[in-house]
Amino acid sequence: MSKRSASDRATDGQAFAKASGSGVKRDENEVNDIGEFEDAWEDEIESEEEVVDGEVGDGEDGMDVDEVMPAIEESEKLPPVLEAFIPGTHVLGKDEILEPDDSVYIMRHSMNVTWPCLSFDVLRDSLGDERQRYPTTAYLVAGTQADQASKNELSVFKMSSLHRTQKDGDDSDSDEEDDDALDEDAILEFRSVPHHGGVNRVRAQPLPPASPLPPASQPYFTATWADNGKVHIWDIRPLIESLDVPGYSWDKSRTNKPAFTINSHGRAEGFAMDWASSGNANPHRYIYLTTTTPSGFNALSQPFVSHTSSVEDLQWSPSEPTVFASCSADCNVQIWDVRNKGRRSVAGIEPAHESDVNVISWNRSTSYLLLSGGDEGGIKVWDLRNVQKKGTTAVPSSVASFKWHTAPITSIEWHPTEDSIFAASGADDQLTLWDLGVEPDDDELGTLMNDTPDGARDVPPQLLFVHQGQKDIKEVHWHPQIPGAVLSTALDGFNIFKTISV
Repeated sequence: MSKRSASDRATDGQAFAKASGSGVKRDENEVNDIGEFEDAWEDEIESEEEVVDGEVGDGEDGMDVDEVMPAIEESEKLPPVLEAFIPGTHVLGKDEILEPDDSVYIMRHSMNVTWPCLSFDVLRDSLGDERQRYPTTAYLVAGTQADQASKNELSVFKMSSLHRTQKDGDDSDSDEEDDDALDEDAILEFRSVPHHGGVNRVRAQPLPPASPLPPASQPYFTATWADNGKVHIWDIRPLIESLDVPGYSWDKSRTNKPAFTINSHGRAEGFAMDWASSGNANPHRYIYLTTTTPSGFNALSQPFVSHTSSVEDLQWSPSEPTVFASCSADCNVQIWDVRNKGRRSVAGIEPAHESDVNVISWNRSTSYLLLSGGDEGGIKVWDLRNVQKKGTTAVPSSVASFKWHTAPITSIEWHPTEDSIFAASGADDQLTLWDLGVEPDDDELGTLMNDTPDGARDVPPQLLFVHQGQKDIKEVHWHPQIPGAVLSTALDGFNIFKTISV
């Protein structure tokens, strides 16, 4: 605190009005009429004049006056400016880590598990569609990649208490308690059954939109592809029930053993698998169809053959029940129709990428759009109306192509309801959100969007969001009942988040 001279105190900076020494005094006779006041403690009382005289004596006979010190100014050093980390433009220094900017997340939670899960799928629930309120709940099924084959499991997870992300500056003094604004740790519960061998791919039986979860007495199937080449079909409905009903005991004979096992692939380790009537593929370039019958499942022995290398992914058409697409390490994408007796593809994109085609996704709203992600890190959008039937020499060109990721694309998926938005993940530890409906507007911005500073990386206008922080991201899915919510699995567990961008 700065000090001031006594003379300054007489005129400046007073919080309250101070009596003046030159004010009107009472008559001394009035004082004498009532007698002389005696202090029992013999304290000396100075008159107001004496006090004033002492102050103007420049410290000769009064108290010492300290020298006026300069005011202590507050530090003008501003806090460091936070800067968005752009992969390819910025490089983390030694001992630097990425910190999430929660102002751009509506909801964000990270959850660790005992063993990493290479693949998972989102399960439908009976909590309603188009859910906007928080906290919310999500269910998923996943398979582990343990250090020993006997330790692997197929697990059903329940993520609850998924609260809205608390942002800096939020008013926490509100008189009314708002559950939506709480920022608490999420709760992760699970039920597991043994699964011999690591799980390469998990796919849950698709349920019609807006349909409730089947009752506990009816099956809800999930298919797993083990690293020993076997494809198992499991009934996981009792596991879901046990998460929701305390004390529920399920029949282990129903859940702990597969309802059906497909041995068509021998011991070949594969990844490409998708439900329709159910189809799956193996890396020996053969695609096998398994159908359902009133008595169970039936694995057809005759494969579909057109690829010349391992089949990496499968997607059934959302509009034509007999048509599916596949991609392969032979750099091609093939379109198939199960009614074709020759078991050959009816159309293809050859080549689709300059290297292995790892993943594909079929747009559910605009059924002629197909996404593909390659080993070179490229993402391409295809208009299947331009894809020619087999026998033609014309090579179709993609309607959009992006090269943002710097490592192989590991997962890609269209938004379930927005036909221009998709999510992708790569081995570069990035999860990206894109919107094809965004176009550069040079007139509005006044400068070309492609103009970037020296050394900086051009950011495509269609790139909405980059989510980072996970290590070795393997798979990403949108939640079909929580608009904009994205789930991902990586070496260090699960993330579930919703951004302000989608």
